[in-house]
Amino acid sequence: MTEDEKRRRIVPQPWMVEPATRAVLGALSAGGVEARFVGGSVRDALLGRPIGDIDIATPASPERVIELLEKTGIKVVPTGLAHGTVTAVVPPRHFEITTLRRDVETYGRRARVAFDADWAADAARRDFTINAIFLAPDGTIDDPVGGLADLQARRVRFVGDPATRIAEDVLRLLRYYRFEARFGTGFGDQRARAACRAAAHLLPTLSGERVAQELVKLLETSDPIAALHMMEEDGVLAVALPEARGLNRLRRLIEIEPETDPLLRLAALINVDGKAAAALAARLRFSNTWRDRIQSLSQPWALDPRGDAQAQRRTLYRLGVERYRDLVLLMAAEGGVSQSRLAELLDLALGWTPPVFPLAGRDVTALGIPAGRRVGRLLSAVHDWWEAGDFRGDRAACLAYLELLICTPA
Repeated sequence: MTEDEKRRRIVPQPWMVEPATRAVLGALSAGGVEARFVGGSVRDALLGRPIGDIDIATPASPERVIELLEKTGIKVVPTGLAHGTVTAVVPPRHFEITTLRRDVETYGRRARVAFDADWAADAARRDFTINAIFLAPDGTIDDPVGGLADLQARRVRFVGDPATRIAEDVLRLLRYYRFEARFGTGFGDQRARAACRAAAHLLPTLSGERVAQELVKLLETSDPIAALHMMEEDGVLAVALPEARGLNRLRRLIEIEPETDPLLRLAALINVDGKAAAALAARLRFSNTWRDRIQSLSQPWALDPRGDAQAQRRTLYRLGVERYRDLVLLMAAEGGVSQSRLAELLDLALGWTPPVFPLAGRDVTALGIPAGRRVGRLLSAVHDWWEAGDFRGDRAACLAYLELLICTPA
């Protein structure tokens, strides 16, 4: 690759010249410190996609960066000094600024680094070529490892030897398939896939949280099916998520519901009952909310799509609109609901306003029933009657039925 190919130029984009960015770059420039954008913001900007976090690389030491930023009143958080990283906070942005570095020794996700690298050496330690493109504030691109060509060809390629990059951080194995889903062609890089196959047995060394984060981000991509098929073929999926036996169901779910709901997609991908869903949630360290939801979507599904409108309203009332809708979509993806019936049921859920039971315990005690178990039994009996009547009974009707129950000998 020639120097001209390595260094190209784009017109500076709005995020590069907005006030927050100018404040950070200006503070560094005032101290004679060079700074370039790097990582996801550069990659996404070159693809014309919205950018998220802004990462900056610089030859200056973290101490010098802190000094210059604080001199201009910018708040600095020492988020990773051992690895040369500080975070500059200029609302609404957070800028992660990292000193150019090279790995002296790596062990898992940790590494001992030296801050004596140049731009090329820093690029050589990164994970993928498309993440190792530097962008100067004036729009000049520095591409030491050929990431720009890979980006244009939709090629996800490790920097240098794939096996070495994965050995430095096993999480990169899962990141590879996630990046394939977002930026790849659906076929993958053969050297990368071979290295992932060879290292798949190392995945259990990762924490459940880390695995969960990557799986969720993969499922959040617009269409993760090709990447998941690669993971299956490479023996990675069986290690990372052995419950994943519903790829075809997930594919059909995406066809009928393109919204990128990762938990609903996970429920389609796995084929488990409630007990196994709870075990999966524990292994992946899900929050209680996520655990409860994935369990609620496990089989057997508590819904009969063949029931009439009244039966569907009762099911909606018991399950809630969100769970009802999720189960209808899962059953449709399974093939148990026709397209026309799916539309009917989703319309019903969309137009549903959950009714509120008009009585409470105080209504029972007001009729002379002392507090105790009988209050609960009477209230439950009225509730069952109200529900069986398609929720049509108003407060007066429910009170009348309650009085009838009280007056009727047990």
